[in-house]
Amino acid sequence: MRNKQADLAILVSQVFPKEMDCFGERDGVWIASFKEVIGLTVALRNAIIHIAETKRSEENKGEKMQMLYNYLTGIEFRQQIEAIVEGFLSMKQSIAKERMQMEKMWKEREKQLDKVLINTSGLYGSIKGIAGASIQDISLLENSLEEEDDEVH
Repeated sequence: MRNKQADLAILVSQVFPKEMDCFGERDGVWIASFKEVIGLTVALRNAIIHIAETKRSEENKGEKMQMLYNYLTGIEFRQQIEAIVEGFLSMKQSIAKERMQMEKMWKEREKQLDKVLINTSGLYGSIKGIAGASIQDISLLENSLEEEDDEVH
Protein backbone atom coordinates (compact mmCIF):
# COMPACT_ATOMS: atom_id res chain seq x y z
CA MET A 1 0.00 0.00 0.00
CA ARG A 2 2.82 2.37 0.88
CA ASN A 3 4.80 1.62 -2.29
CA LYS A 4 1.75 2.17 -4.52
CA GLN A 5 0.31 4.94 -2.30
CA ALA A 6 -2.96 2.98 -2.26
CA ASP A 7 -5.85 3.90 -0.02
CA LEU A 8 -7.08 0.34 0.10
CA ALA A 9 -5.64 -3.18 0.01
CA ILE A 10 -7.45 -6.50 -0.39
CA LEU A 11 -5.81 -9.83 0.25
CA VAL A 12 -7.62 -12.84 -1.22
CA SER A 13 -6.74 -16.08 0.53
CA GLN A 14 -8.08 -19.52 1.30
CA VAL A 15 -6.51 -19.37 4.75
CA PHE A 16 -7.58 -16.70 7.25
CA PRO A 17 -5.52 -15.37 10.14
CA LYS A 18 -6.34 -16.63 13.62
CA GLU A 19 -9.63 -15.32 15.06
CA MET A 20 -11.04 -14.65 11.55
CA ASP A 21 -13.45 -17.02 9.88
CA CYS A 22 -14.80 -14.71 7.16
CA PHE A 23 -13.78 -11.50 5.44
CA GLY A 24 -12.72 -8.57 7.56
CA GLU A 25 -10.09 -5.93 8.04
CA ARG A 26 -6.81 -6.31 9.89
CA ASP A 27 -4.12 -3.65 10.10
CA GLY A 28 -5.69 -1.67 7.23
CA VAL A 29 -5.83 -4.67 4.88
CA TRP A 30 -9.09 -6.32 3.87
CA ILE A 31 -8.87 -10.11 3.89
CA ALA A 32 -11.44 -12.21 2.02
CA SER A 33 -11.91 -15.65 0.56
CA PHE A 34 -12.38 -16.23 -3.17
CA LYS A 35 -16.15 -16.55 -2.58
CA GLU A 36 -16.32 -13.27 -0.66
CA VAL A 37 -14.07 -11.10 -2.81
CA ILE A 38 -16.78 -10.03 -5.32
CA GLY A 39 -19.18 -8.82 -2.61
CA LEU A 40 -16.36 -7.12 -0.73
CA THR A 41 -15.06 -5.32 -3.82
CA VAL A 42 -18.56 -4.06 -4.71
CA ALA A 43 -19.06 -2.75 -1.16
CA LEU A 44 -15.64 -1.13 -1.03
CA ARG A 45 -16.09 0.38 -4.51
CA ASN A 46 -19.35 1.99 -3.40
CA ALA A 47 -17.65 3.32 -0.28
CA ILE A 48 -14.81 4.82 -2.36
CA ILE A 49 -17.32 6.48 -4.71
CA HIS A 50 -19.20 7.92 -1.74
CA ILE A 51 -15.97 9.27 -0.23
CA ALA A 52 -14.99 10.84 -3.58
CA GLU A 53 -18.41 12.52 -3.85
CA THR A 54 -18.08 13.84 -0.32
CA LYS A 55 -14.61 15.23 -1.08
CA ARG A 56 -15.91 16.83 -4.29
CA SER A 57 -18.76 18.50 -2.41
CA GLU A 58 -16.26 19.87 0.11
CA GLU A 59 -14.13 21.46 -2.62
CA ASN A 60 -14.27 25.22 -2.59
CA LYS A 61 -16.63 25.10 0.37
CA GLY A 62 -15.15 28.27 1.83
CA GLU A 63 -15.54 30.09 -1.49
CA LYS A 64 -19.12 28.84 -1.85
CA MET A 65 -19.94 29.96 1.69
CA GLN A 66 -18.47 33.39 0.95
CA MET A 67 -20.46 33.61 -2.29
CA LEU A 68 -23.65 32.63 -0.44
CA TYR A 69 -22.95 35.17 2.30
CA ASN A 70 -22.33 37.90 -0.29
CA TYR A 71 -25.56 37.00 -2.07
CA LEU A 72 -27.63 36.96 1.13
CA THR A 73 -26.22 40.31 2.26
CA GLY A 74 -26.36 41.87 -1.21
CA ILE A 75 -28.89 44.05 -2.97
CA GLU A 76 -30.16 41.37 -5.37
CA PHE A 77 -31.40 39.12 -2.54
CA ARG A 78 -32.97 42.10 -0.74
CA GLN A 79 -34.75 43.17 -3.92
CA GLN A 80 -36.10 39.68 -4.51
CA ILE A 81 -37.46 39.48 -0.95
CA GLU A 82 -38.97 42.96 -1.33
CA ALA A 83 -40.67 41.86 -4.57
CA ILE A 84 -42.16 38.82 -2.83
CA VAL A 85 -43.39 40.92 0.10
CA GLU A 86 -44.83 43.52 -2.28
CA GLY A 87 -46.76 40.75 -4.02
CA PHE A 88 -48.21 39.51 -0.73
CA LEU A 89 -49.10 43.03 0.41
CA SER A 90 -50.80 43.73 -2.91
CA MET A 91 -52.84 40.55 -2.54
CA LYS A 92 -53.76 41.52 1.02
CA GLN A 93 -54.88 45.00 -0.08
CA SER A 94 -56.89 43.51 -2.92
CA ILE A 95 -58.68 41.15 -0.53
CA ALA A 96 -59.43 44.01 1.88
CA LYS A 97 -60.80 46.15 -0.97
CA GLU A 98 -62.99 43.27 -2.22
CA ARG A 99 -64.25 42.67 1.32
CA MET A 100 -65.24 46.34 1.70
CA GLN A 101 -67.01 46.33 -1.68
CA MET A 102 -68.87 43.12 -0.84
CA GLU A 103 -69.93 44.44 2.56
CA LYS A 104 -71.18 47.63 0.90
CA MET A 105 -73.19 45.58 -1.62
CA TRP A 106 -74.60 43.38 1.16
CA LYS A 107 -75.68 46.43 3.15
CA GLU A 108 -77.37 47.91 0.07
CA ARG A 109 -79.20 44.64 -0.60
CA GLU A 110 -80.15 44.32 3.05
CA LYS A 111 -81.67 47.82 2.97
CA GLN A 112 -83.48 47.00 -0.28
CA LEU A 113 -84.87 43.81 1.27
CA ASP A 114 -85.97 45.72 4.37
CA LYS A 115 -87.71 48.29 2.20
CA VAL A 116 -89.50 45.61 0.15
CA LEU A 117 -90.63 43.77 3.31
CA ILE A 118 -91.86 47.01 4.92
CA ASN A 119 -93.77 47.99 1.77
CA THR A 120 -95.19 44.48 1.43
CA SER A 121 -96.32 44.48 5.05
CA GLY A 122 -97.81 47.95 4.55
CA LEU A 123 -99.75 46.73 1.52
CA TYR A 124 -100.86 43.62 3.42
CA GLY A 125 -101.90 45.73 6.43
CA SER A 126 -103.89 48.13 4.21
CA ILE A 127 -105.74 45.31 2.48
CA LYS A 128 -106.37 43.53 5.79
CA GLY A 129 -107.67 46.81 7.27
CA ILE A 130 -110.13 47.13 4.38
CA ALA A 131 -111.20 43.50 4.01
CA GLY A 132 -110.92 42.54 7.67
CA ALA A 133 -111.08 38.92 8.76
CA SER A 134 -111.81 37.68 5.24
CA ILE A 135 -108.08 38.06 4.47
CA GLN A 136 -106.12 35.13 5.78
CA ASP A 137 -103.02 35.64 7.90
CA ILE A 138 -99.69 35.23 6.12
CA SER A 139 -97.46 33.68 8.77
CA LEU A 140 -94.20 34.28 6.88
CA LEU A 141 -95.00 37.97 6.66
CA GLU A 142 -96.05 38.12 10.31
CA ASN A 143 -92.82 36.33 11.38
CA SER A 144 -90.63 38.59 9.29
CA LEU A 145 -92.30 41.67 10.77
CA GLU A 146 -91.75 40.36 14.31
CA GLU A 147 -88.08 39.74 13.49
CA GLU A 148 -87.81 43.30 12.12
CA ASP A 149 -89.35 44.67 15.34
CA ASP A 150 -86.87 42.63 17.43
CA GLU A 151 -83.92 43.94 15.41
CA VAL A 152 -85.09 47.56 15.73
CA HIS A 153 -85.61 47.28 19.52
